[in-house]
Amino acid sequence: MREYKMRRGEYLDDRIEDMEATVEDYFGLISGTEKYKGSELYVVEEPSNAVFKRVTVGTVEYSGKKNKVALDIEERPAEEVIASGDVEAAEEAVSLKNDFLEEATGRDAKARRDSMKRDVEDDEVPDDVS
Repeated sequence: MREYKMRRGEYLDDRIEDMEATVEDYFGLISGTEKYKGSELYVVEEPSNAVFKRVTVGTVEYSGKKNKVALDIEERPAEEVIASGDVEAAEEAVSLKNDFLEEATGRDAKARRDSMKRDVEDDEVPDDVS
């Protein structure tokens, strides 16, 4: 499960008023929920895109901090996608994920990548530095 933070000064509730409807628009009918860090996330067992096997997505709420979007997408193996003739679905899958995350966070793919790199670098403190 990967969590994505909002653009500075923005809040998830302002960007996406109805998470359930937004998830269904992008990924398909919600089949249930799943607990993650005390929050209920939506589960799509039969996503509308043929590349996705299962999608878990929703709002992770933090006390005293901004909420984040959590997203986990299980994908079918590339060989299986190609064998079933769903190559166009693979291109659409990338767009669906990126479009959803940009709508939710206000950050494009490059900005999300850069932010995650900074988070990893901040976590890497050398042993001799306290």
